[in-house]
Amino acid sequence: MCTVIAVGPKASVDGSTLLSHSDAGQDSRVRKIPAQDHPSGSKAPVYWGLQDIRRADLEDYGEVIGEIDQVPHTYAYFHSAYSHLNEHQLAIAESTTSQRPELRCERGQGEQIMTVEQAMVFALQRCRKAREAVALIGGLMEVHGFLSSCGDGSELLCLADPEEVWVMEIVGVGPGWRKASGLAGAIWAAQRMPDDHVLIVANWSVLGELDLQDKTHVMACAHVQRYAQARAWTSSQEGQRFDWRQAYCPLPHEWASARLWLFYSEVAPKLRPWPQRRLGGDAMDCLDAYHQVVEPLEIYPFSVKPERRLSLQDLMRFHRSTFEDTVYDPTAQPAWQVPDAKGQVSKSPLATPFPSPDLRRLLRLTHRRPVARHFGFYSGICQLRQHKPQDIAAVYWLALGNPLVSSWVPMHVGIEALHPSFNRYDPQRYDEDSARWSIEFVDNLMQLRFQQALPLLLTLREAWEAERSQQWQALEDALDREPDPSTRAQRCTAFAQQAMAAVPQFYRAVRDRLLVELNHCRTP
Repeated sequence: MCTVIAVGPKASVDGSTLLSHSDAGQDSRVRKIPAQDHPSGSKAPVYWGLQDIRRADLEDYGEVIGEIDQVPHTYAYFHSAYSHLNEHQLAIAESTTSQRPELRCERGQGEQIMTVEQAMVFALQRCRKAREAVALIGGLMEVHGFLSSCGDGSELLCLADPEEVWVMEIVGVGPGWRKASGLAGAIWAAQRMPDDHVLIVANWSVLGELDLQDKTHVMACAHVQRYAQARAWTSSQEGQRFDWRQAYCPLPHEWASARLWLFYSEVAPKLRPWPQRRLGGDAMDCLDAYHQVVEPLEIYPFSVKPERRLSLQDLMRFHRSTFEDTVYDPTAQPAWQVPDAKGQVSKSPLATPFPSPDLRRLLRLTHRRPVARHFGFYSGICQLRQHKPQDIAAVYWLALGNPLVSSWVPMHVGIEALHPSFNRYDPQRYDEDSARWSIEFVDNLMQLRFQQALPLLLTLREAWEAERSQQWQALEDALDREPDPSTRAQRCTAFAQQAMAAVPQFYRAVRDRLLVELNHCRTP
């Protein structure tokens, strides 16, 4: 259930291209894979299970289900469940979407072998630019067949470099595909976002009408329109604009449209009269779905020019959102209102935006999907900057676990390795030295009395992050004055190692404070 945000270089505060991906896959053990040379004629394995974290060996990427031709040289990149960034400032983010039932194909129903996370790795290893990566991934999917690794869904990728942002969508061709048939094993299309625009992806297709003749801003497989015409999924003829979403993607769920509304109503409030979703004076507003207007989904654009430029901090804030003060706010539901010691009705300190399924059933809460996720896997923000040396131009901001609870740690693309605490995580065994486990301990503990725990966390984290921000700016200033690449690499790596090592220490300290505060609370 991933949320992706892209900000063009002319829409950001500092001129950088920003690309974020929250609630990414299970394997949050991020590690730096070095650039490598390969002998002529060698093969690259295609894996199933790249997201699997039930393997102790970080070099075990899963089951080999095929192979493709290797290239002479592969680039360095950060590897995880969904790998995000390489040494040349190519960034990729993913969001699972939906597709027509006829297009679904799960493993074993055909010869398809190319998952989206594997294609992302190949692109980061082989490509420097977003446009180049779109073409590579499209070709891999056509030749080797798109295989969904997230249920029976389709996939959307947002690909960025310092100059361009592209959105690419991939759907399957159904069960029974055989490579020897000569038919393509996937259908795909991509569109470039204007440089002064921003967009959000919320587990739903964002490609609408495409001008397939516009080779500058649109890319697609040769059969994208013909395939839909043969099945009467489109009324458009060759040469006419083609509606991708109408042809290949079903209607979204509310958890998709809610995030679209939140983002676009914030970044472009004057674009149009947005649906009223802010809480008013009636406590029942968040339960009154019966009278809630269902807006036409066409009001949400592919992308939009924001009414103010967005910053890195804006993206962090959005990914931490729990829809507070809107009808989607899980803590605003009347079931959380209880009498206090003075006989007045107020929100229970137990009210949490992340109620468990059991708690939802017990209190009969309406199920809502916040942007932030309790026990989210990990989140990344790629900051891509022009006019800096390649080794320090891109910054990978990484947050493990629930972004509302967690903290983003910056690392330059040229660092040599991550701290071990960031690639230690076994979901079957608690690890005191694992950064993700230390964050998840706090995340889980906060659910005991969330309304009491959150302000304490925010106070402690704000001071801690302010200190790190000062240290980061000092490092950036020093790097701008340092001409030697090897010295820059040493300083970048030392800072990243220190910043990552501080994460489990900080969250263990927060844990200890919460244990005391929540254990000794006195309820009349």
